[in-house]
Amino acid sequence: QKTRIEAKNGFESYVYNLKNTLSDEKIAGKLDENDKKTLEEAIDGGIAWLDSQDGLLDKGEYESKQKEIEAIFNPIISKMYQQSGAPGGMPGMPGGMGGMPGMPGGMGGMPGMP
Repeated sequence: QKTRIEAKNGFESYVYNLKNTLSDEKIAGKLDENDKKTLEEAIDGGIAWLDSQDGLLDKGEYESKQKEIEAIFNPIISKMYQQSGAPGGMPGMPGGMGGMPGMPGGMGGMPGMP
């Protein structure tokens, strides 16, 4: 039960952190409109998925959904940083975004999740 709740909370925190990051004009202003729309749809889809769950999912289901979103988010953000010439790093994102400084644990999983 506890790990299920932690996984749900971790996923929820993850998608809302992404949403906040995307609303940051420093990030949003550097994104191509199509990429921004793709990210918004992925985040909104993750939130809608979370809202539609009854809380009885196991940890793996939350982790799997997070990996789906990461597979969309990470390449777009990496491309944005490569195009802008900025050093790797996603400011304000807890966890480090897959090797990007500033996001503890990377985007591959939420830190502190057993």
